[in-house]
Amino acid sequence: MPVSPLGGQRCLGSQATDFHGRHHGPIFSHSRLRDHHRYPKVTFKRHRISISSMQQHQQQQSYEQVLVVIGGGAAGIFGAIRAKNAVPQLKVLVVEKGKPLTKVRISGGGRCNVTNGHFIDTMILADHYPRGNRELRGSYFKAHGPKDTVTWFSCHGVQLKTEEDGRMFPVSDSSSTIVDCLLSEAHKNGVLLESGRIATQISCNDNGRFDIVVAKAPDNLKQTIQADYLLIATGGCRQGYVLAVQLGHTIVEPRPSLFTFKIKDSDLNKLAGVSFSRVRAKLKLPNLQKSIPQLTQVGPMLVTHWGFSGPVILRLSAWAARLLFSSAYQGTLLVDFVPDLHVDDVKNILLNHKRKYKKQKLQNLAPPEFHLPKRFWQYLVEHQGLDKNTLWASVSHHSLQLLASSIKYCSFDLSGKGEFKDEFVTAGGVPLSEINLNTMESRICPNLFFAGEVINVDGITGGFNFQNAWTGGYIAGTSIAKSALSHS
Repeated sequence: MPVSPLGGQRCLGSQATDFHGRHHGPIFSHSRLRDHHRYPKVTFKRHRISISSMQQHQQQQSYEQVLVVIGGGAAGIFGAIRAKNAVPQLKVLVVEKGKPLTKVRISGGGRCNVTNGHFIDTMILADHYPRGNRELRGSYFKAHGPKDTVTWFSCHGVQLKTEEDGRMFPVSDSSSTIVDCLLSEAHKNGVLLESGRIATQISCNDNGRFDIVVAKAPDNLKQTIQADYLLIATGGCRQGYVLAVQLGHTIVEPRPSLFTFKIKDSDLNKLAGVSFSRVRAKLKLPNLQKSIPQLTQVGPMLVTHWGFSGPVILRLSAWAARLLFSSAYQGTLLVDFVPDLHVDDVKNILLNHKRKYKKQKLQNLAPPEFHLPKRFWQYLVEHQGLDKNTLWASVSHHSLQLLASSIKYCSFDLSGKGEFKDEFVTAGGVPLSEINLNTMESRICPNLFFAGEVINVDGITGGFNFQNAWTGGYIAGTSIAKSALSHS
């Protein structure tokens, strides 16, 4: 197919075009596109190659250029595929301490929220990144945005669907579809994957290449490989930060982001599973004087066994990640359970309900206009110290005001953060001032590149963090390929 290695392809139905609009032959059948869930499953063993053989190959073919990618997550694998696809003669090795694409596999409840389809405009898209929102407004997402992500997966046999809130998932509703696609493309392009290996030390030698010391678990056997190009895409783990520092970089201290809130209220915790389709939640933190608009969010919320979760809480945790850490995760959450109603309207609805249902018990019948779950309405009644068996006719005007206030301005005390374990996102990493975002190359160490969560960029929930991984991996892979071509 006569396409420039760095031109890429855009998929239109079953036809491929390059970036100049020239059409080429069909690159896959319609049946394969429709039947994307039958994408050949690729096991990791098919990609294995020993580092010893890599060393031997380098000794025999020392003139061949080598790219080593540290980290087999979304950004690392995508960047490796891009570089190898553009320059097939480039040797590409991915070193991963665990299994590749683990976070992709577990994300989105096992469905993988690939990207977000509601924010195509790059300026608006950048606003969904608490760290990086100013820096990402330039050419970053123009190089590879959500539309490009959708096109790439479509061209490789995986169709995505858009849900009401903009989140995009594979039609199969299985993250395995994404994992199998990426591993298959890596294998098909000749990307070498090595698991159970940890890069412990990196230095630059006199020839301008990287000497990478790699340890194999569990015996800690160490070997050294050389690379012309290095892409660090280790996510939010400490390993990547250590390597970056060894090569002259500084690190913005990493802090957790995208987590749930612990609430000190045993009665609330008994309501685990109760959900609200739309609330307005405002986070108030001690010693924070200035007003921050992003600390008020609107959206769905869920009661858990330890407090609150859901999109509105996760967004708050992302925007307040560093502030919450500084306050030891203590603060106050003010929740408006009927954000589309004024407090006076709430009072009038309660008063009319009292007149209409005089003989009904207070706890048994909440005004339907509030759309509150029955269990939560009972919680509010008891929370205000009202007798749940009181008839509506006996509810005082003062009690109605208390109920209206609790519906519009319900206050909860934060006592800590929940934990996502393998799924949480990190705020912090390599400062963006030390990276050229047009190429993802280090401004400090030539031929060193970064992509994904290892840099000081993190997004709110909704597919934004994976989009950062695809974009950063694509730009890094493209830049490495251009450099490799110029030196071949």
